[in-house]
Amino acid sequence: MFESLTQRLTGLFSRLTGGAGRLTEDSVKEAVREVKRALLEADVSLEVARTFTDAVKEKAVGREGMEGVTHAQQFVKIVHDELQALMGGETKGIEFDVSGTTVIMMVGLQGSGKTTTCGKLALWLRRKHKKSPMLVAADIQRPAAIEQLKVLGKSLDVPVHFEEGGRPPRICARAVEQARKQGSDVVILDTAGRLHIDEPLMEELAAVKREAKPHLVYLVADAMTGQDAVKSSAAFHERLGLSGVILTKLDGDARGGAALSIRQVTGCPVIFVGVGEKLDALDLFHPERMAGRILGMGDIVSLVEEAQDKIDKDEAQRVAERMFLKSFNLDDMLMQLEQVQKMGSLKDLVKKLPGQFAEALGEQELDDRMLARQKAILQSMTPFERLNPEEIHAQRRQRIARGSGTTLNDVNELLKSFKQMRKQMKEIKGTLMGRMGARQMEKRKAKILKEMKKGRIPGLPGM
Repeated sequence: MFESLTQRLTGLFSRLTGGAGRLTEDSVKEAVREVKRALLEADVSLEVARTFTDAVKEKAVGREGMEGVTHAQQFVKIVHDELQALMGGETKGIEFDVSGTTVIMMVGLQGSGKTTTCGKLALWLRRKHKKSPMLVAADIQRPAAIEQLKVLGKSLDVPVHFEEGGRPPRICARAVEQARKQGSDVVILDTAGRLHIDEPLMEELAAVKREAKPHLVYLVADAMTGQDAVKSSAAFHERLGLSGVILTKLDGDARGGAALSIRQVTGCPVIFVGVGEKLDALDLFHPERMAGRILGMGDIVSLVEEAQDKIDKDEAQRVAERMFLKSFNLDDMLMQLEQVQKMGSLKDLVKKLPGQFAEALGEQELDDRMLARQKAILQSMTPFERLNPEEIHAQRRQRIARGSGTTLNDVNELLKSFKQMRKQMKEIKGTLMGRMGARQMEKRKAKILKEMKKGRIPGLPGM
């Protein structure tokens, strides 16, 4: 998402000339025109694009610069701040009902991913807030909806309230009563959808809201539908009073117009974004971070949070100790690959890096299948071979290639990469020894190990 917009804007900023000083109308006029064109190509509505660029122009013209800051840097800062404001300004979390059970009503059209998002939200609430959610199957229009929610609930170990027959408003009201009795502190109502907005749908949803009295009403909208998602958001908000929007399929080929327009058109903030098919692929929407990604600044904060959430700290600490202080072997390399795979697609990870790094890595045509091949090679080795890489001679390499379904060249390349990693670690150790002396190095080792036991990996001196 946003790739074409990012390319257009970063290209524009690179063409802006001028050093520190006042931004003039002439220097801003062409840049603003290009920004507007880029937004329209990203499927942002004309009205939103015009309002946005007018605000940028008003703040940019006559803006006094600072020493050492170029016109391009000044303009980027203004565009970044306006993008953040356009998308809602600050990150909006969930406001839980302090008196007891929080009821969340999920609405949306068929095909938007509403039922799957209910499961994702339940998992997110349990992981991030230690909640005990209940899912409610209130979509009796789609035959498979109830069964789909039951399967999701079973896989997540989350209770699912469902009834054969009955009216959705009463099903939801009874579910809320049951949740309060059994101690569930969040209830997620999976309501019915339609292929399009119609009066019977809206009447049913309004009745559910009256009887179940939800604290929050979230619209699940498909980002791939662009401005149609914005229009449906406005229609749902007018009738139901939305608390916020969850945009799904932002990992697809969406141009980003919906994410940029919804807040401006409806006044409703985007709360969550779906970034994949897996049940853990639901993230809070951060306008500031998204603005940075659009402008090619990356999103290092989200990358670090994702690593903290998905990488086993104890295992990572053990590998770090072995890498810097002991003997790094192929078992450690296998663990590293498995940790990286937990964080998702390589291409998605690279997108969160600042522009220059993402561009450099992107040129290597990163492929997740490469990690899978390397993992297969390592898993085809015996425990003895992974602990003693120097014993992997030609016949062993051929056997490993056959066992992993790869080529002899693939095996050779992996072993070559491993050898280079160990050589680099040895050079680092040698450099430290030369600078510090043996006694000081031993003291430094002891200090590093002590810090690592506290969960910290300290920086090495002189590096």
